[in-house]
Amino acid sequence: MNKGHLLKNNTFLGLLIFGLLLSNVLSGQESVVANKKIDKAVGKLLKDKKIKNAFEIIDAIENETERDLITLTEIPAPPYMEAERAEAFKKMFMEAGLDEVSIDEVGNVIAIRKGTVGGKVIVLDAHLDTVFPEGTDVKVVKKGDTLVAPGVGDDTRGLAMLLAIFKAMKKADVSTEADVWFVGSVGEEGLGDLRGVKHLFREGAQKIDSWISIDGGTVGRVNNAGLGSVRYKALFKGKGGHSWGAFGLANPHHALGFAIKEFTENAKTFTDEGAKTSFNIGRIGGGTSVNSIPFESWMEVDMRSVDSDRLKEVEAIFKESMETALKAYNNTGIDDEISLELIKIGDRPSGELSLDTPLVQRAISATNLFGYKPSLTRGSTNSNIPISMGIPAITIGRGGIGGGAHSLHEWWLNENGAEAIKLAMLLTVIEAGYVK
Repeated sequence: MNKGHLLKNNTFLGLLIFGLLLSNVLSGQESVVANKKIDKAVGKLLKDKKIKNAFEIIDAIENETERDLITLTEIPAPPYMEAERAEAFKKMFMEAGLDEVSIDEVGNVIAIRKGTVGGKVIVLDAHLDTVFPEGTDVKVVKKGDTLVAPGVGDDTRGLAMLLAIFKAMKKADVSTEADVWFVGSVGEEGLGDLRGVKHLFREGAQKIDSWISIDGGTVGRVNNAGLGSVRYKALFKGKGGHSWGAFGLANPHHALGFAIKEFTENAKTFTDEGAKTSFNIGRIGGGTSVNSIPFESWMEVDMRSVDSDRLKEVEAIFKESMETALKAYNNTGIDDEISLELIKIGDRPSGELSLDTPLVQRAISATNLFGYKPSLTRGSTNSNIPISMGIPAITIGRGGIGGGAHSLHEWWLNENGAEAIKLAMLLTVIEAGYVK
Protein backbone atom coordinates (compact mmCIF):
# COMPACT_ATOMS: atom_id res chain seq x y z
CA MET A 1 0.00 0.00 0.00
CA ASN A 2 1.46 3.44 -0.95
CA LYS A 3 1.87 6.40 1.43
CA GLY A 4 -1.15 8.21 -0.04
CA HIS A 5 -3.43 5.32 0.83
CA LEU A 6 -1.91 5.11 4.32
CA LEU A 7 -2.48 8.81 4.87
CA LYS A 8 -6.10 8.62 3.72
CA ASN A 9 -6.78 5.55 5.88
CA ASN A 10 -5.14 7.12 8.95
CA THR A 11 -7.10 10.33 8.44
CA PHE A 12 -10.34 8.39 8.16
CA LEU A 13 -9.49 6.34 11.26
CA GLY A 14 -8.68 9.50 13.18
CA LEU A 15 -12.00 11.09 12.23
CA LEU A 16 -13.83 7.91 13.15
CA ILE A 17 -12.21 7.76 16.58
CA PHE A 18 -12.93 11.46 17.15
CA GLY A 19 -16.55 10.92 16.21
CA LEU A 20 -16.88 8.00 18.60
CA LEU A 21 -15.32 10.00 21.43
CA LEU A 22 -17.62 12.94 20.76
CA SER A 23 -20.62 10.61 20.73
CA ASN A 24 -19.59 9.23 24.12
CA VAL A 25 -19.23 12.72 25.55
CA LEU A 26 -22.68 13.76 24.37
CA SER A 27 -24.23 10.63 25.87
CA GLY A 28 -22.69 11.38 29.27
CA GLN A 29 -20.03 8.66 29.14
CA GLU A 30 -17.01 10.97 29.29
CA SER A 31 -16.11 14.05 31.31
CA VAL A 32 -15.61 17.28 29.40
CA VAL A 33 -13.54 20.41 29.90
CA ALA A 34 -14.65 24.03 29.53
CA ASN A 35 -12.60 26.57 27.62
CA LYS A 36 -9.85 28.45 29.44
CA LYS A 37 -11.55 31.84 29.32
CA ILE A 38 -14.64 30.59 31.14
CA ASP A 39 -12.51 28.56 33.55
CA LYS A 40 -10.64 31.73 34.45
CA ALA A 41 -13.85 33.72 35.01
CA VAL A 42 -15.43 31.01 37.16
CA GLY A 43 -12.21 30.51 39.12
CA LYS A 44 -12.01 34.22 39.83
CA LEU A 45 -15.58 34.30 41.10
CA LEU A 46 -14.88 31.39 43.45
CA LYS A 47 -12.28 33.56 45.18
CA ASP A 48 -14.65 36.51 45.61
CA LYS A 49 -15.22 37.50 49.23
CA LYS A 50 -19.03 37.66 49.02
CA ILE A 51 -19.28 34.35 47.19
CA LYS A 52 -17.06 32.67 49.77
CA ASN A 53 -19.22 34.18 52.51
CA ALA A 54 -22.36 32.83 50.83
CA PHE A 55 -20.78 29.39 50.72
CA GLU A 56 -20.01 29.59 54.44
CA ILE A 57 -23.65 30.50 55.09
CA ILE A 58 -24.83 27.47 53.08
CA ASP A 59 -22.66 25.28 55.33
CA ALA A 60 -23.91 27.03 58.48
CA ILE A 61 -27.62 26.56 57.67
CA GLU A 62 -27.46 22.88 56.70
CA ASN A 63 -29.65 21.85 59.65
CA GLU A 64 -32.19 24.51 58.64
CA THR A 65 -32.10 23.26 55.05
CA GLU A 66 -32.77 19.73 56.27
CA ARG A 67 -35.75 20.96 58.29
CA ASP A 68 -37.11 22.69 55.18
CA LEU A 69 -36.66 19.44 53.24
CA ILE A 70 -38.54 17.41 55.84
CA THR A 71 -41.34 19.96 56.16
CA LEU A 72 -41.93 20.08 52.40
CA THR A 73 -41.62 16.32 51.94
CA GLU A 74 -44.36 15.73 54.49
CA ILE A 75 -46.80 17.91 52.52
CA PRO A 76 -48.32 15.64 49.85
CA ALA A 77 -48.04 16.88 46.27
CA PRO A 78 -49.73 14.29 44.03
CA PRO A 79 -50.10 15.02 40.32
CA TYR A 80 -52.42 18.02 39.83
CA MET A 81 -52.65 18.45 43.61
CA GLU A 82 -49.60 20.56 44.42
CA ALA A 83 -51.49 23.55 45.90
CA GLU A 84 -50.84 22.88 49.60
CA ARG A 85 -47.13 22.39 49.07
CA ALA A 86 -47.04 25.48 46.84
CA GLU A 87 -48.57 27.63 49.57
CA ALA A 88 -46.03 26.34 52.10
CA PHE A 89 -43.15 26.96 49.70
CA LYS A 90 -44.37 30.49 49.04
CA LYS A 91 -44.60 31.17 52.79
CA MET A 92 -41.05 29.89 53.32
CA PHE A 93 -39.67 32.36 50.80
CA MET A 94 -41.59 35.21 52.36
CA GLU A 95 -40.38 34.28 55.85
CA ALA A 96 -36.82 34.20 54.46
CA GLY A 97 -37.23 37.83 53.45
CA LEU A 98 -38.41 37.84 49.85
CA ASP A 99 -41.41 40.09 49.26
CA GLU A 100 -42.22 39.39 45.61
CA VAL A 101 -43.58 35.84 45.75
CA SER A 102 -46.68 34.64 43.94
CA ILE A 103 -48.49 31.57 42.66
CA ASP A 104 -49.48 31.78 39.00
CA GLU A 105 -52.57 30.51 37.14
CA VAL A 106 -51.39 26.90 36.91
CA GLY A 107 -49.86 26.68 40.39
CA ASN A 108 -46.17 27.56 39.89
CA VAL A 109 -44.54 29.38 42.79
CA ILE A 110 -42.46 32.29 41.48
CA ALA A 111 -40.16 34.08 43.93
CA ILE A 112 -38.43 37.03 42.26
CA ARG A 113 -35.14 38.53 43.47
CA LYS A 114 -34.66 41.73 41.52
CA GLY A 115 -31.40 42.45 39.76
CA THR A 116 -29.56 45.76 39.75
CA VAL A 117 -30.17 46.26 36.04
CA GLY A 118 -33.18 44.10 35.30
CA GLY A 119 -34.51 43.33 31.87
CA LYS A 120 -33.20 39.78 31.81
CA VAL A 121 -34.64 36.84 33.73
CA ILE A 122 -32.66 33.83 34.94
CA VAL A 123 -34.72 30.97 36.40
CA LEU A 124 -33.56 28.47 39.02
CA ASP A 125 -36.20 25.72 39.13
CA ALA A 126 -37.21 22.61 41.06
CA HIS A 127 -40.56 20.86 40.69
CA LEU A 128 -43.23 20.72 43.38
CA ASP A 129 -45.02 17.55 42.31
CA THR A 130 -44.29 13.92 43.13
CA VAL A 131 -45.50 10.74 41.45
CA PHE A 132 -47.35 9.45 44.50
CA PRO A 133 -51.17 9.35 44.60
CA GLU A 134 -53.38 10.95 47.21
CA GLY A 135 -53.29 9.07 50.49
CA THR A 136 -49.63 8.00 50.29
CA ASP A 137 -47.84 8.13 53.65
CA VAL A 138 -45.12 10.76 53.15
CA LYS A 139 -43.88 10.92 56.74
CA VAL A 140 -40.08 11.24 56.83
CA VAL A 141 -38.26 8.56 58.80
CA LYS A 142 -34.65 9.16 59.86
CA LYS A 143 -32.45 6.09 59.82
CA GLY A 144 -29.16 7.35 61.14
CA ASP A 145 -28.18 10.14 58.74
CA THR A 146 -30.52 8.89 56.02
CA LEU A 147 -33.92 10.41 55.32
CA VAL A 148 -36.53 7.95 54.02
CA ALA A 149 -39.86 9.02 52.50
CA PRO A 150 -41.63 9.08 49.14
CA GLY A 151 -40.43 12.17 47.25
CA VAL A 152 -37.67 13.14 49.67
CA GLY A 153 -35.18 13.31 46.84
CA ASP A 154 -37.28 13.74 43.70
CA ASP A 155 -37.62 16.63 43.76
CA THR A 156 -38.21 18.01 47.24
CA ARG A 157 -34.48 18.25 47.86
CA GLY A 158 -34.34 20.65 44.90
CA LEU A 159 -36.96 22.89 46.55
CA ALA A 160 -34.96 23.01 49.79
CA MET A 161 -31.87 23.93 47.76
CA LEU A 162 -33.65 26.90 46.20
CA LEU A 163 -34.50 28.24 49.66
CA ALA A 164 -30.91 27.78 50.87
CA ILE A 165 -29.53 29.58 47.82
CA PHE A 166 -31.82 32.58 48.32
CA LYS A 167 -30.97 32.78 52.03
CA ALA A 168 -27.23 32.64 51.32
CA MET A 169 -27.40 35.26 48.57
CA LYS A 170 -29.46 37.58 50.77
CA LYS A 171 -27.29 37.23 53.89
CA ALA A 172 -24.04 37.57 51.94
CA ASP A 173 -25.42 40.49 49.92
CA VAL A 174 -24.70 38.76 46.61
CA SER A 175 -26.25 40.86 43.84
CA THR A 176 -26.86 40.13 40.17
CA GLU A 177 -27.60 42.33 37.17
CA ALA A 178 -30.49 40.18 35.92
CA ASP A 179 -33.59 39.25 37.89
CA VAL A 180 -33.42 35.77 39.41
CA TRP A 181 -36.64 33.78 39.63
CA PHE A 182 -36.75 30.92 42.14
CA VAL A 183 -39.47 28.70 40.67
CA GLY A 184 -41.30 25.77 42.25
CA SER A 185 -42.98 24.31 39.17
CA VAL A 186 -45.99 22.03 38.84
CA GLY A 187 -46.60 19.12 36.52
CA GLU A 188 -43.10 17.79 35.87
CA GLU A 189 -43.94 14.18 36.62
CA GLY A 190 -45.91 11.74 34.48
CA LEU A 191 -49.18 13.02 33.09
CA GLY A 192 -48.39 16.50 34.36
CA ASP A 193 -46.71 16.78 30.95
CA LEU A 194 -44.48 19.71 32.00
CA ARG A 195 -47.55 21.92 32.30
CA GLY A 196 -45.83 24.30 34.71
CA VAL A 197 -42.85 25.08 32.52
CA LYS A 198 -44.99 25.07 29.36
CA HIS A 199 -47.06 27.82 30.96
CA LEU A 200 -43.96 29.87 31.74
CA PHE A 201 -42.83 29.65 28.11
CA ARG A 202 -46.27 30.19 26.58
CA GLU A 203 -46.75 32.80 23.88
CA GLY A 204 -46.95 36.27 25.38
CA ALA A 205 -45.33 35.30 28.69
CA GLN A 206 -42.47 37.19 30.31
CA LYS A 207 -39.29 36.36 28.41
CA ILE A 208 -36.96 33.97 30.22
CA ASP A 209 -33.33 34.26 29.12
CA SER A 210 -31.79 31.23 30.85
CA TRP A 211 -33.14 28.24 32.74
CA ILE A 212 -31.47 26.01 35.34
CA SER A 213 -33.39 23.05 36.77
CA ILE A 214 -32.34 21.00 39.77
CA ASP A 215 -33.70 17.50 39.43
CA GLY A 216 -32.11 14.18 40.25
CA GLY A 217 -28.62 12.81 40.17
CA THR A 218 -25.31 13.59 41.78
CA VAL A 219 -23.08 16.60 41.31
CA GLY A 220 -21.59 16.47 37.82
CA ARG A 221 -24.73 15.99 35.80
CA VAL A 222 -25.10 18.62 33.08
CA ASN A 223 -28.25 17.75 31.17
CA ASN A 224 -28.09 19.79 27.97
CA ALA A 225 -30.31 17.60 25.78
CA GLY A 226 -34.02 16.89 26.04
CA LEU A 227 -35.29 13.37 25.48
CA GLY A 228 -38.51 13.78 23.51
CA SER A 229 -41.59 11.71 24.22
CA VAL A 230 -45.22 11.36 23.19
CA ARG A 231 -47.88 9.56 25.20
CA TYR A 232 -51.32 8.32 24.24
CA LYS A 233 -54.35 6.77 25.79
CA ALA A 234 -55.98 4.33 23.37
CA LEU A 235 -59.66 3.92 24.31
CA PHE A 236 -61.66 1.02 22.81
CA LYS A 237 -65.43 1.18 23.33
CA GLY A 238 -68.35 -1.23 22.85
CA LYS A 239 -71.86 -1.84 24.13
CA GLY A 240 -70.95 -4.22 26.95
CA GLY A 241 -73.11 -7.03 28.23
CA HIS A 242 -73.35 -10.33 30.09
CA SER A 243 -70.53 -12.78 29.43
CA TRP A 244 -73.04 -15.62 28.76
CA GLY A 245 -76.21 -13.89 27.71
CA ALA A 246 -74.45 -11.53 25.27
CA PHE A 247 -71.73 -13.93 24.21
CA GLY A 248 -70.45 -13.06 20.76
CA LEU A 249 -70.86 -9.31 21.27
CA ALA A 250 -67.84 -7.18 20.35
CA ASN A 251 -65.43 -7.07 23.29
CA PRO A 252 -63.12 -4.03 23.79
CA HIS A 253 -60.63 -6.15 25.76
CA HIS A 254 -60.28 -8.53 22.84
CA ALA A 255 -59.75 -5.59 20.50
CA LEU A 256 -57.11 -4.24 22.87
CA GLY A 257 -55.30 -7.56 22.66
CA PHE A 258 -55.22 -7.27 18.86
CA ALA A 259 -53.87 -3.73 19.20
CA ILE A 260 -51.10 -4.63 21.66
CA LYS A 261 -49.88 -7.44 19.40
CA GLU A 262 -49.98 -5.30 16.25
CA PHE A 263 -48.19 -2.33 17.81
CA THR A 264 -45.49 -4.22 19.69
CA GLU A 265 -44.51 -6.23 16.63
CA ASN A 266 -44.36 -3.19 14.35
CA ALA A 267 -42.67 -0.94 16.90
CA LYS A 268 -40.03 -3.54 17.75
CA THR A 269 -39.06 -3.89 14.10
CA PHE A 270 -38.66 -0.11 13.91
CA THR A 271 -36.74 0.34 17.17
CA ASP A 272 -34.33 -2.54 16.51
CA GLU A 273 -32.41 -0.23 14.19
CA GLY A 274 -31.45 3.44 14.07
CA ALA A 275 -31.10 6.08 16.78
CA LYS A 276 -32.37 4.86 20.13
CA THR A 277 -36.15 4.90 20.30
CA SER A 278 -38.35 3.19 22.87
CA PHE A 279 -41.98 2.25 23.41
CA ASN A 280 -43.84 1.06 26.47
CA ILE A 281 -47.39 0.11 27.35
CA GLY A 282 -47.41 1.29 30.94
CA ARG A 283 -51.04 0.92 32.06
CA ILE A 284 -54.13 -0.93 30.92
CA GLY A 285 -57.63 -0.99 32.37
CA GLY A 286 -61.38 -1.27 31.90
CA GLY A 287 -64.16 -3.72 32.63
CA THR A 288 -66.57 -4.15 35.52
CA SER A 289 -66.51 -7.83 36.48
CA VAL A 290 -65.19 -11.20 35.38
CA ASN A 291 -68.60 -12.19 33.98
CA SER A 292 -69.25 -8.98 32.06
CA ILE A 293 -68.26 -8.01 28.56
CA PRO A 294 -66.63 -4.61 29.17
CA PHE A 295 -67.99 -1.46 27.57
CA GLU A 296 -64.52 0.04 27.39
CA SER A 297 -60.87 -0.95 27.52
CA TRP A 298 -57.86 1.34 27.53
CA MET A 299 -54.10 1.43 27.56
CA GLU A 300 -51.54 4.21 28.08
CA VAL A 301 -48.50 4.17 25.83
CA ASP A 302 -45.19 6.00 26.16
CA MET A 303 -42.85 6.50 23.18
CA ARG A 304 -39.43 8.20 23.33
CA SER A 305 -36.54 8.94 21.02
CA VAL A 306 -33.31 10.88 20.93
CA ASP A 307 -34.29 11.91 17.39
CA SER A 308 -37.36 14.07 16.80
CA ASP A 309 -38.00 12.59 13.34
CA ARG A 310 -37.91 9.03 14.66
CA LEU A 311 -40.27 10.05 17.45
CA LYS A 312 -42.74 11.18 14.81
CA GLU A 313 -42.25 7.90 12.94
CA VAL A 314 -42.91 5.67 15.95
CA GLU A 315 -45.95 7.82 16.77
CA ALA A 316 -47.23 7.20 13.24
CA ILE A 317 -46.60 3.47 13.64
CA PHE A 318 -48.64 3.51 16.84
CA LYS A 319 -51.60 5.25 15.20
CA GLU A 320 -51.54 3.01 12.14
CA SER A 321 -51.24 -0.10 14.31
CA MET A 322 -54.29 0.90 16.34
CA GLU A 323 -56.42 1.40 13.22
CA THR A 324 -55.18 -1.82 11.61
CA ALA A 325 -55.90 -3.83 14.75
CA LEU A 326 -59.33 -2.27 15.16
CA LYS A 327 -60.27 -3.16 11.59
CA ALA A 328 -58.89 -6.69 11.94
CA TYR A 329 -60.86 -7.34 15.11
CA ASN A 330 -64.10 -5.88 13.75
CA ASN A 331 -63.75 -8.21 10.75
CA THR A 332 -63.62 -11.38 12.88
CA GLY A 333 -67.38 -11.93 12.70
CA ILE A 334 -68.30 -10.46 16.08
CA ASP A 335 -71.69 -8.91 16.73
CA ASP A 336 -71.60 -5.11 16.42
CA GLU A 337 -68.30 -3.17 16.32
CA ILE A 338 -65.70 -1.62 18.58
CA SER A 339 -64.84 2.07 18.23
CA LEU A 340 -61.47 3.67 18.95
CA GLU A 341 -60.43 7.03 20.37
CA LEU A 342 -56.78 8.08 20.57
CA ILE A 343 -56.12 10.73 23.21
CA LYS A 344 -52.71 12.41 23.38
CA ILE A 345 -51.82 12.68 27.07
CA GLY A 346 -48.18 13.73 26.82
CA ASP A 347 -45.92 15.65 24.48
CA ARG A 348 -42.38 16.51 25.52
CA PRO A 349 -40.26 17.99 22.74
CA SER A 350 -36.66 16.97 22.17
CA GLY A 351 -33.66 19.15 21.47
CA GLU A 352 -30.01 19.61 22.25
CA LEU A 353 -27.82 22.59 23.16
CA SER A 354 -24.34 22.86 21.73
CA LEU A 355 -21.33 22.18 23.91
CA ASP A 356 -20.31 25.77 23.15
CA THR A 357 -23.43 27.26 24.79
CA PRO A 358 -22.07 29.60 27.52
CA LEU A 359 -24.39 28.17 30.20
CA VAL A 360 -23.25 24.63 29.38
CA GLN A 361 -19.60 25.73 29.41
CA ARG A 362 -20.07 27.46 32.76
CA ALA A 363 -21.65 24.34 34.24
CA ILE A 364 -18.76 22.22 33.01
CA SER A 365 -16.19 24.67 34.36
CA ALA A 366 -17.84 25.06 37.78
CA THR A 367 -18.25 21.31 38.15
CA ASN A 368 -14.56 20.75 37.37
CA LEU A 369 -13.45 23.49 39.76
CA PHE A 370 -15.58 21.95 42.52
CA GLY A 371 -13.58 18.74 42.04
CA TYR A 372 -16.24 16.66 40.27
CA LYS A 373 -16.31 15.18 36.79
CA PRO A 374 -18.93 16.83 34.57
CA SER A 375 -20.92 14.64 32.23
CA LEU A 376 -23.27 15.78 29.49
CA THR A 377 -26.54 13.86 29.59
CA ARG A 378 -29.89 13.61 27.87
CA GLY A 379 -33.07 13.41 29.91
CA SER A 380 -36.76 14.17 30.19
CA THR A 381 -36.98 17.16 32.54
CA ASN A 382 -38.41 20.67 32.74
CA SER A 383 -35.46 21.80 30.62
CA ASN A 384 -36.94 20.02 27.59
CA ILE A 385 -39.15 23.02 26.85
CA PRO A 386 -36.53 25.81 26.78
CA ILE A 387 -33.96 23.51 25.12
CA SER A 388 -36.43 22.75 22.32
CA MET A 389 -36.84 26.50 21.83
CA GLY A 390 -33.09 27.11 21.66
CA ILE A 391 -33.04 28.92 25.01
CA PRO A 392 -30.00 28.24 27.23
CA ALA A 393 -31.13 25.60 29.72
CA ILE A 394 -29.64 22.76 31.71
CA THR A 395 -30.68 20.38 34.44
CA ILE A 396 -28.15 19.69 37.19
CA GLY A 397 -28.04 17.19 40.05
CA ARG A 398 -29.24 17.75 43.60
CA GLY A 399 -26.14 16.12 45.10
CA GLY A 400 -25.88 13.88 48.12
CA ILE A 401 -26.57 10.18 47.73
CA GLY A 402 -30.03 8.82 47.09
CA GLY A 403 -32.02 5.93 45.72
CA GLY A 404 -35.45 4.39 45.30
CA ALA A 405 -36.82 7.31 43.31
CA HIS A 406 -40.55 6.95 42.53
CA SER A 407 -40.88 4.25 45.19
CA LEU A 408 -42.28 4.20 48.72
CA HIS A 409 -38.81 3.55 50.14
CA GLU A 410 -37.09 6.52 48.46
CA TRP A 411 -34.12 7.77 50.48
CA TRP A 412 -31.57 10.56 50.53
CA LEU A 413 -28.31 10.94 52.46
CA ASN A 414 -26.62 14.30 52.93
CA GLU A 415 -23.12 13.40 51.85
CA ASN A 416 -21.50 16.65 50.65
CA GLY A 417 -24.99 17.89 49.80
CA ALA A 418 -23.95 21.48 50.47
CA GLU A 419 -21.57 21.28 47.50
CA ALA A 420 -24.52 20.87 45.13
CA ILE A 421 -26.19 23.94 46.64
CA LYS A 422 -23.03 26.02 46.23
CA LEU A 423 -22.60 24.86 42.65
CA ALA A 424 -26.20 25.72 41.77
CA MET A 425 -25.83 29.14 43.39
CA LEU A 426 -22.59 29.84 41.56
CA LEU A 427 -24.10 28.93 38.19
CA THR A 428 -27.12 31.12 38.86
CA VAL A 429 -24.99 34.09 39.87
CA ILE A 430 -22.66 33.77 36.85
CA GLU A 431 -25.56 33.43 34.43
CA ALA A 432 -27.37 36.39 36.00
CA GLY A 433 -24.26 38.60 35.93
CA TYR A 434 -22.48 39.02 39.27
CA VAL A 435 -22.30 42.54 40.67
CA LYS A 436 -19.22 43.13 42.81
